[in-house]
Amino acid sequence: MLSEQELRARLHFWRAKGIGPGSMRRIVEFFGSAADALHASDNALVEAGLKAEGIQAYRALPADAAAVDWHWLNASEQHHVLVPEDPRYPSLLKTIRTAPGVLFVNGNAELLNDPQIAMVGSRNPTQGGKDNARAFAHYFANNGLSVTSGLAAGIDAYSHEGALDGGGHTLAIVGNGLDIVYPLRNKALYSRIAQQGALISEFPIGTQAHAQHFPRRNRIISALSFGVLVVEATLQSGTLITARHAMEQGREVFAIPGSIHNPLARGCHHLIRQGAKLVETAMDVLEEIAPQLNAWLQQDKPSLLKNTLYDVTAYEVTSADNLDPDYAKVLDALGYEAVAIDQIILNTGLTAETVSSILLMLELQGLVAACGGGHYMRLSPRERIK
Repeated sequence: MLSEQELRARLHFWRAKGIGPGSMRRIVEFFGSAADALHASDNALVEAGLKAEGIQAYRALPADAAAVDWHWLNASEQHHVLVPEDPRYPSLLKTIRTAPGVLFVNGNAELLNDPQIAMVGSRNPTQGGKDNARAFAHYFANNGLSVTSGLAAGIDAYSHEGALDGGGHTLAIVGNGLDIVYPLRNKALYSRIAQQGALISEFPIGTQAHAQHFPRRNRIISALSFGVLVVEATLQSGTLITARHAMEQGREVFAIPGSIHNPLARGCHHLIRQGAKLVETAMDVLEEIAPQLNAWLQQDKPSLLKNTLYDVTAYEVTSADNLDPDYAKVLDALGYEAVAIDQIILNTGLTAETVSSILLMLELQGLVAACGGGHYMRLSPRERIK
């Protein structure tokens, strides 16, 4: 662990505009520590690789510039400041050239190294987009993957909620200081994530949200994850920036298709044409990332390999025996030929709302298929394996 003196020095440099991930890395490599660099001459800082604007911004900082960050860190046991040397700093994030020199975390910092899937999309989704975000996130979380997103209104928020409702964890990467809730409408969700997940930012405490911050934070969302799922997006959506980062970082990109008449499906269709994988069920995503996930687990977290989620061969064995009783009841009410939803409701004795919700989840798991006209059918194991 870093000394208090060194961590304070890192926080001080991190507040200077013009000193980013590359500059911070060069400071530590050249001087051996940020604390030693605090008293270096301008010539020495230039020799270390810093640019004139970065040095000027650093010199303009008051001596106690990082005091607010230090006060925030010590205000709660849930507050953390991570640097690359910290074992809690996410290993996947370290693999990108622009990994932040400092991360602020509110919540469970250990979650940053858990397997994650990113979910992103429109701030103004359709009802179908909202339902898909919740259902996919619920399924991922229920099967051991943390869901990572950006706490924006729309798909981000519904993805976070779905993961929490699924009894799992979610991580929110924000474009402002962690003492600020943005957007304000997500205040309650912010609190839930702090208690059941983690909020993460590279921006110092007190930093207001600005439009230029969000494309920057998107690279972190994709880098933390094994893949990025785009739920809904227009062709002009900032969501496509996250997808581009993912491709550049070697992460998988997935997209849910939609109607050709839906403007919010056009971004997804564009990504599919560019090589993103078309996704119809949550199982499609899990099957695709399993090999990469297994390789990472063998190296970094071998103890988690016992979880059948990460066993590629385990995807074909989901059965009613492993399901919640109500889910099993609905599955048992289905045959391998189309059955009307009214008949399923009659056979199970469950409410229409409950049956509709369960059918959506079973469809996402690849256990049932919608046949149109309010009819559903059960899928055989062979049909489920692609």
